[in-house]
Amino acid sequence: MVHCYKLGGLNIVLDICSGSVHVVDEVAYDVIEAYETTDHEQIIKDMLVKYGDREDVTREELEECLAQIGELKEAGQLFTPDTFEPVADTLKQKTAGVVKALCLHIAHTCNLNCAYCFASQGKYQGERAMMSLEVGKRALDFLIENSGSRTNLEVDFFGGEPLMNFDVVKELVAYAREREKEAGKNFRFTLTTNGVLIDDDVIDFANREMSNVVLSLDGRKEIHDRYRVDYAGNGSWEKIVPKFQKMVEAREGKNYYMRGTFTHANPDFLKDIEEMLSLGFTELSMEPVVCAPDDPSALTEEDLPIVLEQYEKLAELMLERHRAGKPFTFYHYMIDLKGGPCIYKRVSGCGSGTEYMAVTPWGDLYPCHQFVGDEKFCLGNIWDGVTNTAIQNEFMACNVYARPECRDCWAKLYCSGGCAANAYHATGAITGIYSYGCTLFRKRMECAIMLEAAKTLDEDDE
Repeated sequence: MVHCYKLGGLNIVLDICSGSVHVVDEVAYDVIEAYETTDHEQIIKDMLVKYGDREDVTREELEECLAQIGELKEAGQLFTPDTFEPVADTLKQKTAGVVKALCLHIAHTCNLNCAYCFASQGKYQGERAMMSLEVGKRALDFLIENSGSRTNLEVDFFGGEPLMNFDVVKELVAYAREREKEAGKNFRFTLTTNGVLIDDDVIDFANREMSNVVLSLDGRKEIHDRYRVDYAGNGSWEKIVPKFQKMVEAREGKNYYMRGTFTHANPDFLKDIEEMLSLGFTELSMEPVVCAPDDPSALTEEDLPIVLEQYEKLAELMLERHRAGKPFTFYHYMIDLKGGPCIYKRVSGCGSGTEYMAVTPWGDLYPCHQFVGDEKFCLGNIWDGVTNTAIQNEFMACNVYARPECRDCWAKLYCSGGCAANAYHATGAITGIYSYGCTLFRKRMECAIMLEAAKTLDEDDE
């Protein structure tokens, strides 16, 4: 299977199963599109008619083009057959029972009252609560005990707003540093925060202990303050932006992400990215809102062409700034065309419910933060481990080939079947398809591949 598309002035051919990317001229593009479905002699005739006014398009040139395509096919760089499906069901079995990452819900409460919050203002459909030091320690012990031979372990301090329980965060990091020495493990910590409680102590601690910080900012002040308000209805933009700038400066502009959410109110989210850039932030992410279809903030079909155009314009802006020596990162355009994720990840996905779990303040285990509060997805707890094996088996069987709709999708080995939580909330099944999200993802991948291809061509011309 190949995917052919034109973007950014380039004719791009992506070989799905090998990951090979080819930037070709217009004639080769047309020949490749017809190569598997049309008799080769007929292709030559069709091309001679289509390009009859071009002296460089001759029978000899077309025969040479067909021969080169055949060589690439033989080399496994074009029309590569899909050989991954037979092993898809066995890949996760190889790491069954091994947990590598936890999302610690250190605080089921928040000091903001964001209207679009999937976690119902941090409560996750339940009671407000703070994780105790004892529960947190047991969660870290659970991770160590169930990490098998893995050395590197990941923990995300999440909420709600985790800085509302900052003392416990600090004590848990200290405990982990003690345990990792004796257990032969390395902990990597991430903190996700709305920024309201950031102060010098938080900045100093984060710089010492957090491999990454995720900072919530929706871009333009009027957009951010529309949804991200406190309980008195006041916007938070002016309060948090100076704190974010101070934290990012202290981190020397590295190991952070500004994470924004775009909604029906701002499908033109490129303006929000440009605002973040003007504020000095260069590590950026803008996520489509996750909410019920009837929510006022939900993206609509009318928003879709606007959003797709924004992704293309974003790629153009990134290339322009890259060439000007002022690059910035957009999370969804981070793609490695030379290495990239291994086939295990490409087929199996994020590992939610198997390698990765969320822990509530009470020590209950869920497949990920987006399932917390839905009791049927409770996997067990940090003392008894996974006891709801039926649900875990569903996640174990969740891979790109578990979704019939994915089989013929060119982007399947980039999205790995997509987000199980988004699928569940859209269709009622973790193996369902969130079609709106699929459309956005495919456009992001086209833009990301075009961007990297253009950068590579620039390097070759130097």
